[in-house]
Amino acid sequence: MGEIRKPIKKTAIAKRNKIVEKGFELICNKGYHNVNIKDIALYADVSIGIIYQYFNDKKEIFLEGIKDYSENIMYPIIKELENDNINNINEIIEKLFDSFLKAHQTFKTYHEQVMSISYTDNEIGQILYNSEIKATKLISDLIRKEYYNINNLEEKTHIIIGLIDNYCHEIIYHKHNDINYNIMKEELIKLIKYLLNIKEVNNDEI
Repeated sequence: MGEIRKPIKKTAIAKRNKIVEKGFELICNKGYHNVNIKDIALYADVSIGIIYQYFNDKKEIFLEGIKDYSENIMYPIIKELENDNINNINEIIEKLFDSFLKAHQTFKTYHEQVMSISYTDNEIGQILYNSEIKATKLISDLIRKEYYNINNLEEKTHIIIGLIDNYCHEIIYHKHNDINYNIMKEELIKLIKYLLNIKEVNNDEI
């Protein structure tokens, strides 16, 4: 096996990115243990030799895909909140709901595959953990701009992320016919504001 290359030219970077994108997509759709390097080469329309110029094995491809997935798909709120000028708590909460639900709906298969592997692979689990902590800090910092005196904000934000993630799972996976998810969302928003000690009085003063 030859030396692993770090691409510098735009064409080489684009080719490596394509291998990551297509390899990750194929693994998520077919299952990690059902895909090999030859499958990825065919799916990405490159030679096996080209893949081995950039990667030692399929796990390296999958790990690179997860790094992108964890911030742009699983926690897209990271990019969205970094790029948007959002300070109002209602806007933050709505952005959280919309972002998480869209990610779960659009990339349902990806989410299932990545989460299942993360439970048994510490390296993959660590990537997801890092993104979760980054999202928690970013959201906490935004809330703190408007409500600077909330105690234990990082811990509360982490709980909020878990609540919204569970809400998304209810809609995507459980689909209880006797549950009104619009009402559930309304109750969750009340619970989030209660947790943050934010009252619905005079522009959400604490």
